[in-house]
Amino acid sequence: MTRAANNPMSARWLAVLAMACAVPCVLAQTPATAAPANPAAVTAAPDAKTGVTLDYIVAIVNQDVILESDVEEEMRFSAFQPFRSQTTGTPRERAQERLINRMLILQQEKLQPQAPIPDSEVQKQIHELRQTIPACLTYKCETDAGWERFLADNEFTEQELEARWRQRMQVLAFIEIRFRSGIQITRQQITEYYQKQMLPEYARQKATPPPMDALSARIE
Repeated sequence: MTRAANNPMSARWLAVLAMACAVPCVLAQTPATAAPANPAAVTAAPDAKTGVTLDYIVAIVNQDVILESDVEEEMRFSAFQPFRSQTTGTPRERAQERLINRMLILQQEKLQPQAPIPDSEVQKQIHELRQTIPACLTYKCETDAGWERFLADNEFTEQELEARWRQRMQVLAFIEIRFRSGIQITRQQITEYYQKQMLPEYARQKATPPPMDALSARIE
């Protein structure tokens, strides 16, 4: 899909190309897939002053770029989603797959724009996060100081997390509109997820889990 010249991602793409010079990259093979590039083949030249590698291209999805720094951020973001079902592959491979899938959905969402996510809804979900992430027990995330420590240890600012969580809500809202009518989530499925996915994580963190009814909406 061709992007307009004033698209912010296009500007980012031009900046990455300038950084990577003439190194070949692997383009997406179809509108629905993206082929990972060989990181060794697209590593940016070291900075002339510091000798530090700046970044490199991991994949290109319909001309939108996924960088190695994006993959690393996605891996860190998983700390805020501790109950995500684990699939095959390494954490890095799973993070890259999530980024590609999310980018494809966001590209479709731009063609069919939805109502913006209200700030109040973002703040409500983040407040729930602070109460339900098992690792937050140690940090005392219910306090502002504890929450700031948890964010800092996962290399996020509050503004960065809010932006990422808003994007996550945007993706889920698009999926809900497109596919929810054909999906029925039963009480039994919610119970199984709570018992098999959430309770083991709370046990691993030695934290007391909230009752299932308090989490059923998030599980669904």
